[in-house]
Parts: sequence; C-alpha cells; structure tokens
Amino acid sequence: MGGGLMTNIEICDSVPTFASVSLPIMPLLTSSDYRPPRYLFNGHLQTIIPSQFRKIREISYSRERISTEDGDFLLLDWSSIKSSQLVIVSHGLEGDSHRPYILGMVRAFNRAGFDALAWNFRGCGGEINQTYRFYHSGATPDLHFLVNYVKNQYQYKSIVLVGFSLGGNLTLKYLGEQREALVNEVQAAVVFSVPLDLQACSRKIAEPENFIYSKRFLRNLKKKIRNKEAIMPDKISSEFFPQIRSLEDFDNYYTAPLHGFRNAADYYHQCSSIRFLQSIRVPTLVVSAKNDPFLAPECYLTKESETTDYLHFQAPESGGHCGFMPRSYSSGQNFWSENRAVEFVNDVLVSHNN
Repeated sequence: MGGGLMTNIEICDSVPTFASVSLPIMPLLTSSDYRPPRYLFNGHLQTIIPSQFRKIREISYSRERISTEDGDFLLLDWSSIKSSQLVIVSHGLEGDSHRPYILGMVRAFNRAGFDALAWNFRGCGGEINQTYRFYHSGATPDLHFLVNYVKNQYQYKSIVLVGFSLGGNLTLKYLGEQREALVNEVQAAVVFSVPLDLQACSRKIAEPENFIYSKRFLRNLKKKIRNKEAIMPDKISSEFFPQIRSLEDFDNYYTAPLHGFRNAADYYHQCSSIRFLQSIRVPTLVVSAKNDPFLAPECYLTKESETTDYLHFQAPESGGHCGFMPRSYSSGQNFWSENRAVEFVNDVLVSHNN
C-alpha cells in the first residue's frame, strides 16, 4: 500500500444516494468519551477479558438455514422483536454468532427497537460447509446474497450493517463495491476494530507480543482444514501444515489458492477495505482503538481528506480489539461500543427520515 492510506482507492463520481443526510458529527472524530476500567490498563487486557469472561444470557436465537447459489448454505441466527428495522451483524476471524461481542450488539439493538440477524460465515456456525471454499476477509458475495435474501423475503423498512474486525472489513468492502447499487433499505453501517490494510495487519499480528492470538487463530484454522480434508481429501490437504508459522503463511497455502488469489499478497491487496472507503455512499462509522494490538498504523485515518461526508472515523485512546468494556461495568449493561453504534445509527435514521 505504500505509506499513504488512500493509495489505489476507487472513487465514485455519481450523485450520492444520501446527499440529503446531515449528521451532527464531523467525519474525523479526534476525541472520545470512552474510558476503560482501571484494572484493564492495556490493549491486551482490554481485548482478552471481555472476550473470555463476559456472559450474555438474554439472547435466544431462532436459527434459519438458507441455501446459496453454489450449493452451500449459510446459518442465520435471528433475535426478533417484530420490528420494521433490522441490524445484520458480522463477526470476526474464527468467530460466530455466539461470541460475546456479537451477543452484546444484538441485545443492544433489540433494546433500541431493532430486530437482529447475526449470521455465521461459511463453516463458522457449528457445521462444516459443503464446498471446498469457506470464508475470508473479502468474501462479499455471501453478504450481498444475504442482504438481498432479507430484502426479498422480509419487509424491513431499514437495514443496518454492523461488523467486527474481519466482518468489519467485509462490510466496508461490500459497501464500497456496491456504491449506488446498494439496496435502498441499507441505510447505515458501523464497524469496529477493522484491519483496513490486511497486509500491514498480518505483519502486526505476527509480532512476538501477539503470539498468543496468532497461535489461537492458526489452531482453529488448521482444525477447519483437517475437518474438510476428512470429507473432501481430493480438494483439501493438511500436507502444508509444517510450513505454516503465521497467518500470512496460512493465507499463502490455503486462503489464497482456495479462493482464487495468486498468493497472500494478492489476497490482501484485493480485499483490503481501505481501497473501497471513498466509494461508500451510506453513512458509515469506523471505530478503532489506538491501543488495538491487531491493527497496524495504516488502519487509522488521520486526515480529513481520508474521510468523506459518508465515512466517519473515530479512534478512542483505549478499547483493545473488539473490547470497549465500560469503566464501571455491571451484568446486563451495554458496552460503550454498543451504545456508540446505536447512537450513530439513530442519528442517521432520524436525519434520513426528516
């Protein structure tokens, strides 16, 4: 990507769909009211503690299984309150609809009057998917299929997209690709802890201080490969495992070839959402903590010229990766990220409807 954040970005010159929307915030937010608990004094603790110890028991999903056009399936977990508004929530690498950060966001939007749909990427919902391909940071055809499925099968007046980490990158890339072709029902998006530059972040997570995360991701990804090898040994093999020491190695040997990329570098270039940011034409908020252990400097927008009237960026000093636990936390309380997402979305919908 070079040194500049906006290298090779595609720019759309047509009239924006939401030209009349005026939000009460600036595109580049230089401050934040988020404060972590005092005992979570660094980005690692702010990442790990909420992930491992937060429990949310109020959400009881209704699961729907839908068939894709290529003979596979997606598992959708619904939390419905019979609303005319829907939030679609996308999880991160090796996540699923039951991760605490997903359940917390689902609950927060239910409380705010939205139905919620937390979808599982291929192979992430407790079942091995049926094709040799699975999911990756730029697999937007599945999100496109899902959005259109919801539009055609249900009667929602407003659809909001929320994504975390890999799911955030996927969401931003999708919005940028769609530009003016996005269905009218999709009216806002909020993403957290997004690796806008995949190449830079693959190097960041390979640093020694991030060994614990890299090891965990690789263990889970290798398990998926072994499970698939057991049912389709003619298409997938674990023979390359001895060569894999990092996520970039995994992407070179598996993610890239399985999904039509030349190598990891080609995959990272084509799928980094930073290339699509200025093509986004719905109000979108990107939130990334400055102490996120996963994110490289290239993932932070620092100039007004890197944002737009539709793309808003906020970088709290703290929060970790998909963390943002409030300073004084009690069971049942929303996290700061959840309140922030609901606040932004409500501002967008009020402005759009006026």
